[in-house]
Amino acid sequence: MTRSPGTPLPPPKARRRLREAAALTQAQLADHMGVTRATVRTWESGRTTPRGRKREAYADLLKTLAEEEAARAAEPAPGPGAEAGAPADAQPAPVPVVVAVRTGPGSPADDADSLVLPAKPLTARDAREAGAEAAGPDAAPTPDSEQAPEGKPDAESKPGAERRPGPRREPESGPTALTPAQAFDALYEFGTPALVRQTFLLTGRRELARESVERAFQTAWENWPEVARDRDPVGWVRAVAYEYALSPWQRFRPRNRQPEPPPADPGDRTLLNTLLRLPARHRRTLLLYDGVGLDLPETAAETEASTPTAASRLLNARRAMADRLPELADPEVLHRRLAEVASNERLRAAKPPTVRVGSERRARFWTRAAIAFTAALIGTTALTLRTAPTHYEPPVSPGETVRGVPPKVAPGALSDEELELRQKLRDALQAGPERLTPRLE
Repeated sequence: MTRSPGTPLPPPKARRRLREAAALTQAQLADHMGVTRATVRTWESGRTTPRGRKREAYADLLKTLAEEEAARAAEPAPGPGAEAGAPADAQPAPVPVVVAVRTGPGSPADDADSLVLPAKPLTARDAREAGAEAAGPDAAPTPDSEQAPEGKPDAESKPGAERRPGPRREPESGPTALTPAQAFDALYEFGTPALVRQTFLLTGRRELARESVERAFQTAWENWPEVARDRDPVGWVRAVAYEYALSPWQRFRPRNRQPEPPPADPGDRTLLNTLLRLPARHRRTLLLYDGVGLDLPETAAETEASTPTAASRLLNARRAMADRLPELADPEVLHRRLAEVASNERLRAAKPPTVRVGSERRARFWTRAAIAFTAALIGTTALTLRTAPTHYEPPVSPGETVRGVPPKVAPGALSDEELELRQKLRDALQAGPERLTPRLE
């Protein structure tokens, strides 16, 4: 179950880049859009996206900023320092997606020494291969991988064999398009192993790391039209997984109150305990910059902070780590040790179809819950309108004395005269026939 896409928007990192290229601050953009600065920060980090008229206005603004940037880039750069001889049709190199490919013992990337490696963007061919591996050997063959059935050798393989007439196949002009489910499965197989290990370093809990990554991919499947067009889908999922893992509500769950078994190696245990002592924001900044390998502006955008703030958090986190573990003062050594601690843990995750089914089931549950709540609200409103009085009923006015007759009072405390009369009746009629046969006096 996916949502219909709205007006297309650039990736979150491109939104921030266009704003900074136009020399606009987040406060100025927020005033122009009529929103708060925190809302603009969430738009540029990818956590939320505008909807309705705000989305159209934001898309028009970004389009205008992109056209202005293209116009500035098209202007010839004066000066003797300009490079000559560059081809006119040269295109900028694609920005690689920073993904983690180390999947632990027994995996194809078992010989990797770092937590993340810069790799080429996830292409359609890579997605098809990953989807085929996730589907298993019983999956239906794709058009570009069809083979002759067993027991029936191809006629072209035997010389002199007659070719039977059959349907003519048109040559393929390009790669076969992937279905949304196949593309999601490929992305899941591509990024899950590293994201689980990164989240484990962020929280120190294995089950919470697995649950956070699966919940993030479920959210990605619900917003798949947006994630599929994102320039860095792994980064989109990573931001959601980190937010879920660091949510303050996790501390109230009974399962998270019990400590988990620490790593077996004493050095890994010391490093993980030192890392978990850092504040959550500093720990996340350190993991993104020294663990994942993002640059400072990307780290600032993902942590929803300015670049100077992200740099300050990084320096403070490095200083705290070096105070407790002096051998980790070198960032390269810190990066390698983080990779070793993450790779020594055997962390598992569910299969892609299970995550997709869970996402659709959760979406159906909340949809039905919303429908049930709306129906209950409508029924309560109708019952209230049906049983409510239709005319005004004035309250009963207090009693008044009419011709010396006092008003009838409700039962309550007796006055002094009433108490005296009651005591007289109790004392006078104690025994004797007078109680049954009154006599005249």
